[in-house]
Amino acid sequence: MELEEMKKLIKKYQPGHSEFMRRAAIAERYYRNETDILFKPKDDKDDSPIRNADNRIPRNFHGLIVNQKASYAFTAPPLFDVGNTGANKHITEALGDEYAKNCMELCVNAANCTVAWVHYWQGDNGFEWAVVDSKQIIPVWDKGLKRRLIGVFRVYESIDEDTGDTSTIYEYWTDTECQAFRRNNGMNVDDGLEYYNMFVNPENNGEMIDYYRHDFGEVPFIPFFNNNVHTDDLKNIKPLIDVYDKVFSGFINDLDDVQELIFVLSGYGGTELNGFLQDLKKYKAIKLDADDDGKPGVSTLNIEIPIEARNSVLDATRKAIFEQGQGFDPQPESFGNQSGEALKFMYSLLEMKTGLMETEFRLGFSRLVRAICKSKGIECGTIIQTWTRTCIKNDTEQAQICKDSVGIVSKKTILKNHPLVEDVDAELRQLEKEEQEEQEKEETYSGVFNKKQEAADGKENRDTGN
Repeated sequence: MELEEMKKLIKKYQPGHSEFMRRAAIAERYYRNETDILFKPKDDKDDSPIRNADNRIPRNFHGLIVNQKASYAFTAPPLFDVGNTGANKHITEALGDEYAKNCMELCVNAANCTVAWVHYWQGDNGFEWAVVDSKQIIPVWDKGLKRRLIGVFRVYESIDEDTGDTSTIYEYWTDTECQAFRRNNGMNVDDGLEYYNMFVNPENNGEMIDYYRHDFGEVPFIPFFNNNVHTDDLKNIKPLIDVYDKVFSGFINDLDDVQELIFVLSGYGGTELNGFLQDLKKYKAIKLDADDDGKPGVSTLNIEIPIEARNSVLDATRKAIFEQGQGFDPQPESFGNQSGEALKFMYSLLEMKTGLMETEFRLGFSRLVRAICKSKGIECGTIIQTWTRTCIKNDTEQAQICKDSVGIVSKKTILKNHPLVEDVDAELRQLEKEEQEEQEKEETYSGVFNKKQEAADGKENRDTGN
């Protein structure tokens, strides 16, 4: 692509991406428990002498709810089956040891940024893939109903090790190649954009060029949207989190301030306040002179804390946060000895939200698996995805169901659903081993008994002369 065309493309998509980055940065900040309460300027309008405390206490509700979804959906990451055992093994090897970690990262990125991105390429060790920071990606879609991805900008900062200058790198990926451009951060796009030689020329290893060609047949970036409406998980709960932080921090401020008793003196004849405090401590009494009205006296200022009202607000806000955020409130009093069906009901909102995400993520994982198969020359038709949820279960109830199922379903199915069994095949082998050992013991005992019986019969025959 010519330099002038790239300048026009950057200027077209950069403004919208700046707003996307702003929203994503806020969500990531809340995920790290850095809420707005920490950055709110102190209110100087309140000149009351009893208002001194300024506690800023954030509560990480957003991080908790996002982590709930990530662990619920990806503690056991999805499994893929293309109908061939050998092909499945190659796919598992290509996904690598970091597959489960990458799944978690995709979920968190999508929850904070509305969409997560995977980039794949052909490396020295074959097919490779990684999760990319969503704030670095500017997608270019066509205008069709299916919104096909026709290009991707990857934008990130780079520091020159020799000069220390900071530059912005623009990688523009299409279905055939990637072109690299660079802009010095002290210049605008029109004046500062230039080609950037960052790729090794495959025809001449000593030469650096500004483009890289690939044969994937599509843009090697895969979107993983958070839900069907492409929103983040903070949008619905941010106002509620801010209310909770404000009320809770204000409550702590009142507790700090109420510990300081302020005396209001009328007609005190002492010259210094220290004298008043010393007299009060030493003599347990103070002497007051008449003031202009002839009515000396001492009074105090303190704070009335509406505890019940604040507790009600905090409880209602907390409940609304988990309802609007579609999470699972981990209040200990909510559990008890509940049945498996009751526990499933408690996860209903989280399951609803995770289901919407799963629908979008299935499309992304299918594209990733097909890219792996294409790179390895594997024929790929229908892809069966198996997703497993991780949640609290009533193990006693589940074990009883397995016990009652003996003789009705196969032993393998019972073991697969038993709460104490992790590896069904290993458990079957162990059971076979124990049964064999038990059989050998019975044969040993039976052999010893038979020998004793034979010896007794022989002795009896000798005694009777038979």
